[in-house]
Amino acid sequence: MPPTTSPVLARVRAAHDRIEAVGRPELWIGLRPRDEVAAEAERLDARLASGESLPLAGRLLAVKGNIDVAGLPTTAGCPSYAYEPDRDAPAVARLRAAGALVLGTTNMDQFATGLTGTRSPYGAVAAAQDPERVGGGSSSGSAVAVALGLVDLALGTDTAGSGRIPAAFNGVFGLKPTRGLVPTQGVVPACASLDCVTVLARTLPEAERAMALMAGPAPRPDRPRAPGPWRIAVPSNGQLGALDPGWAAAYQSAAARLRAAGTRLRPVDLTPFTEAGALLYGGAFVAERYTAVGAFIDGDPTAPDLDPTVARIITAARDIPAHRLFADQARLAVLRTAATAALGDADALLLPTAPGHPTLAEVAADPVGAHTRLGRFTSSTNLLGLCAVAAPAGVVDGLPFGVMLIGPAHTDERLARIAALLAPAP
Repeated sequence: MPPTTSPVLARVRAAHDRIEAVGRPELWIGLRPRDEVAAEAERLDARLASGESLPLAGRLLAVKGNIDVAGLPTTAGCPSYAYEPDRDAPAVARLRAAGALVLGTTNMDQFATGLTGTRSPYGAVAAAQDPERVGGGSSSGSAVAVALGLVDLALGTDTAGSGRIPAAFNGVFGLKPTRGLVPTQGVVPACASLDCVTVLARTLPEAERAMALMAGPAPRPDRPRAPGPWRIAVPSNGQLGALDPGWAAAYQSAAARLRAAGTRLRPVDLTPFTEAGALLYGGAFVAERYTAVGAFIDGDPTAPDLDPTVARIITAARDIPAHRLFADQARLAVLRTAATAALGDADALLLPTAPGHPTLAEVAADPVGAHTRLGRFTSSTNLLGLCAVAAPAGVVDGLPFGVMLIGPAHTDERLARIAALLAPAP
């Protein structure tokens, strides 16, 4: 007998009402038909009424447009690239099996090549709290949909910061797992050897629960550590470089909150991290982006739905000589050793997620320069084989300020425990 009340269906109807009321069509690439979503909600309600345990029952999910959702085209932010997947990506399938309900796919920087959220024929995505500022990319639509309360959870991807930057700009949590922890099958690659599926949520426990459900077999335990308080590596303000007004003070405030919570702060040399990050776009590693979608772009490099900045970055990578890649790999190995030594016995490295929050006009005036600045702290994470948590850490001039905790592979849970200490006292 059907349930007398339908809580999941009620949540779906309320979400569709919110989507209409907010009026942000550029957040979405494709929304599932309402009747289809309602029918799925009714089936979930029936399963719950029968006593079935569904840990994400009725949680509403948005999925970045480069991740397969059966029944919706996968575009990677480029309509002419679109294909129709016959099944969900494993990350999506695992959340749906736990009771999550997909509302649609979200806008993004085309082919996940960008950190601003503006490189899309579907429209530039502005921040949730300020229509003059970028939403952050490439997982822009996902982060803003969460921040605006349109969905409970969203999936993004992160190769150079694409999940963490928009999380910071919109005041939500972004978990970038250890590479390989969440399957990347069914994801249009940006750099296949570096890509990660990320989760965005308004609360840390909800993000962690979704990440645990998406993850594959249990990861190796955290590396052994000596007993005692968490040890946090903190660079000097001088090594952070130029930050937006008020951001250095906000960063120091976050560090002070961690110290007050009982952690031990110690200095760190940030040089190997920033130098490694510069290799991702400034070196030969960008050639992997050509491997992913270069042949498609070469087919019609002036197609009207290709973002010109994205096309230029990817096609230029075609001509990078192989010897340069080997040289950069050798350089990265040296920097990885130096970064490991710099961290030493620290449990995490605390950084601002980004050096600033640009306006749409600033990005339009200098798209490559704005992108390069935004990735200063995030671009090295995957190259160095690290994991990260982006967490809200205050407000500057009325807009969210976020920090990032970075740690060795398979210390994902540890980073989340430290990130929880940033929450303001009740």
